[in-house]
Amino acid sequence: AEMAAARLSGGENRLVSLPLSRIRVIMKSSPEVSSINQDALFLTAKATELFVQYLAAYSYKHGRGKEKNALTYTDLSHTAEECETFQFLADILPKKILASKYLKMLEKEKQDGEVREDNEEEEEEEDEAEA
Repeated sequence: AEMAAARLSGGENRLVSLPLSRIRVIMKSSPEVSSINQDALFLTAKATELFVQYLAAYSYKHGRGKEKNALTYTDLSHTAEECETFQFLADILPKKILASKYLKMLEKEKQDGEVREDNEEEEEEEDEAEA
Protein backbone atom coordinates (compact mmCIF):
# COMPACT_ATOMS: atom_id res chain seq x y z
CA ALA A 1 0.00 0.00 0.00
CA GLU A 2 2.89 2.36 0.72
CA MET A 3 4.16 1.81 -2.81
CA ALA A 4 0.68 2.54 -4.15
CA ALA A 5 0.48 5.76 -2.15
CA ALA A 6 3.94 6.74 -3.35
CA ARG A 7 2.96 6.12 -6.97
CA LEU A 8 -0.17 8.24 -6.52
CA SER A 9 1.90 11.39 -6.31
CA GLY A 10 3.71 10.50 -9.56
CA GLY A 11 2.32 12.06 -12.72
CA GLU A 12 1.80 9.67 -15.61
CA ASN A 13 1.95 6.29 -13.88
CA ARG A 14 -0.79 7.07 -11.39
CA LEU A 15 -2.91 4.09 -10.41
CA VAL A 16 -6.15 6.09 -10.22
CA SER A 17 -7.36 8.79 -12.54
CA LEU A 18 -10.02 10.28 -10.26
CA PRO A 19 -8.93 13.25 -8.10
CA LEU A 20 -8.33 11.95 -4.56
CA SER A 21 -8.89 15.37 -3.00
CA ARG A 22 -12.46 15.49 -4.39
CA ILE A 23 -13.17 11.94 -3.25
CA ARG A 24 -11.89 12.83 0.23
CA VAL A 25 -14.30 15.82 0.31
CA ILE A 26 -17.23 13.58 -0.69
CA MET A 27 -16.29 10.95 1.91
CA LYS A 28 -15.92 13.60 4.63
CA SER A 29 -19.37 14.97 3.80
CA SER A 30 -20.79 11.91 5.55
CA PRO A 31 -21.36 12.73 9.25
CA GLU A 32 -20.18 9.24 10.33
CA VAL A 33 -16.73 9.77 8.80
CA SER A 34 -14.20 11.48 11.03
CA SER A 35 -10.89 10.53 9.41
CA ILE A 36 -9.91 8.78 6.20
CA ASN A 37 -6.67 6.86 5.90
CA GLN A 38 -4.77 6.88 2.62
CA ASP A 39 -5.51 3.22 1.82
CA ALA A 40 -9.27 3.67 2.29
CA LEU A 41 -9.17 6.77 0.09
CA PHE A 42 -7.20 4.98 -2.61
CA LEU A 43 -9.44 1.88 -2.56
CA THR A 44 -12.60 4.00 -2.73
CA ALA A 45 -11.18 5.94 -5.67
CA LYS A 46 -10.13 2.76 -7.50
CA ALA A 47 -13.47 1.02 -6.82
CA THR A 48 -15.35 4.09 -8.09
CA GLU A 49 -13.21 4.23 -11.20
CA LEU A 50 -13.76 0.52 -11.94
CA PHE A 51 -17.50 0.89 -11.34
CA VAL A 52 -17.76 3.84 -13.76
CA GLN A 53 -15.79 1.85 -16.36
CA TYR A 54 -18.12 -1.13 -15.88
CA LEU A 55 -21.24 1.04 -16.15
CA ALA A 56 -19.90 2.74 -19.29
CA ALA A 57 -18.84 -0.53 -20.95
CA TYR A 58 -22.14 -2.24 -20.11
CA SER A 59 -24.16 0.74 -21.37
CA TYR A 60 -22.13 0.94 -24.57
CA LYS A 61 -22.44 -2.79 -25.24
CA HIS A 62 -26.19 -2.98 -24.51
CA GLY A 63 -27.20 0.42 -25.87
CA ARG A 64 -27.27 1.99 -29.30
CA GLY A 65 -23.72 3.21 -28.77
CA LYS A 66 -22.22 0.49 -30.94
CA GLU A 67 -24.24 1.65 -33.94
CA LYS A 68 -23.07 5.24 -33.54
CA ASN A 69 -19.68 4.33 -32.07
CA ALA A 70 -20.54 6.60 -29.13
CA LEU A 71 -21.83 6.34 -25.58
CA THR A 72 -24.79 8.64 -24.87
CA TYR A 73 -26.65 9.74 -21.77
CA THR A 74 -29.65 7.81 -23.12
CA ASP A 75 -27.57 4.60 -23.11
CA LEU A 76 -26.67 5.22 -19.45
CA SER A 77 -30.23 6.03 -18.36
CA HIS A 78 -31.55 2.99 -20.25
CA THR A 79 -29.06 0.80 -18.37
CA ALA A 80 -30.13 2.32 -15.02
CA GLU A 81 -33.77 1.63 -15.85
CA GLU A 82 -33.49 -1.83 -17.43
CA CYS A 83 -30.59 -3.58 -15.68
CA GLU A 84 -31.28 -4.77 -12.14
CA THR A 85 -27.64 -4.27 -11.13
CA PHE A 86 -27.82 -0.56 -11.94
CA GLN A 87 -31.42 0.21 -10.91
CA PHE A 88 -30.21 2.06 -7.81
CA LEU A 89 -28.97 4.74 -10.25
CA ALA A 90 -32.41 5.36 -11.78
CA ASP A 91 -32.91 8.58 -9.76
CA ILE A 92 -29.43 9.83 -10.66
CA LEU A 93 -29.71 8.93 -14.36
CA PRO A 94 -33.38 9.57 -15.15
CA LYS A 95 -34.72 9.24 -18.68
CA LYS A 96 -34.60 12.56 -20.49
CA ILE A 97 -37.97 14.07 -21.30
CA LEU A 98 -38.92 17.39 -22.84
CA ALA A 99 -39.77 20.18 -20.40
CA SER A 100 -43.17 20.62 -22.10
CA LYS A 101 -43.95 16.93 -21.54
CA TYR A 102 -42.86 17.20 -17.89
CA LEU A 103 -45.08 20.24 -17.32
CA LYS A 104 -48.05 18.36 -18.81
CA MET A 105 -47.33 15.44 -16.47
CA LEU A 106 -47.26 17.81 -13.47
CA GLU A 107 -50.53 19.40 -14.58
CA LYS A 108 -52.16 15.97 -14.97
CA GLU A 109 -50.95 14.91 -11.49
CA LYS A 110 -52.39 18.12 -10.06
CA GLN A 111 -55.74 17.53 -11.78
CA ASP A 112 -55.82 13.87 -10.69
CA GLY A 113 -55.15 15.02 -7.13
CA GLU A 114 -58.06 17.50 -7.28
CA VAL A 115 -60.36 14.84 -8.77
CA ARG A 116 -59.46 12.44 -5.95
CA GLU A 117 -60.16 15.10 -3.31
CA ASP A 118 -63.58 15.82 -4.87
CA ASN A 119 -64.43 12.09 -4.90
CA GLU A 120 -63.43 11.75 -1.25
CA GLU A 121 -65.79 14.59 -0.29
CA GLU A 122 -68.66 12.94 -2.22
CA GLU A 123 -68.00 9.61 -0.45
CA GLU A 124 -68.12 11.34 2.94
CA GLU A 125 -71.48 12.95 2.05
CA GLU A 126 -72.86 9.51 0.99
CA ASP A 127 -71.70 8.00 4.31
CA GLU A 128 -73.53 10.74 6.22
CA ALA A 129 -76.70 10.21 4.15
CA GLU A 130 -76.68 6.45 4.92
CA ALA A 131 -76.25 6.98 8.66
